[in-house]
Amino acid sequence: MTPQQSTTEPSSPGAAGRSATPRPLDEVDRRIVGALERDARLSVRSLAEQLHLSRAATYARLQRLLDDGVIAGFGARIVPHLAGLHTTAYIALQIEQNTWRSVSAALAELDYIDSISLLASEFDVLALAHAPDNQALRTLVLERIQAIPGVLGTRTWLAFEEIRGAGTPWVR
Repeated sequence: MTPQQSTTEPSSPGAAGRSATPRPLDEVDRRIVGALERDARLSVRSLAEQLHLSRAATYARLQRLLDDGVIAGFGARIVPHLAGLHTTAYIALQIEQNTWRSVSAALAELDYIDSISLLASEFDVLALAHAPDNQALRTLVLERIQAIPGVLGTRTWLAFEEIRGAGTPWVR
């Protein structure tokens, strides 16, 4: 498989082909991940040349990273405001105990939700949303999120500016 090819939805941990205990990434693995994070369209040949590895070694390492689930797929990074999503907000949710799975699944189905995190704080869940405007954000929070069974309350913070991809842990 080349980096240009799309993979299917990642399977669950412990699925066939994945080790029960993930292998730690070495320097070469981190360089591969970092290069693909910057440009997921790199061919195996270009990746090998950039990292000064053989094509066979690069392919084998890339395949292991895919098999281990370290790399779950390849995709495009969208710049929200250039895609017409001008309103960015963080939405904190308080949820009923033991509803994380159902609430996160419901959130994942909503338009404009970019990421969902389970927290250890006064709030239980933090969602990042990119909406076209304040009205769409209002509808998302007040009509869609607050209607999810298990959601007790929300608090929303508008973000004036966002720097995406800053501080990634991979070797550059």
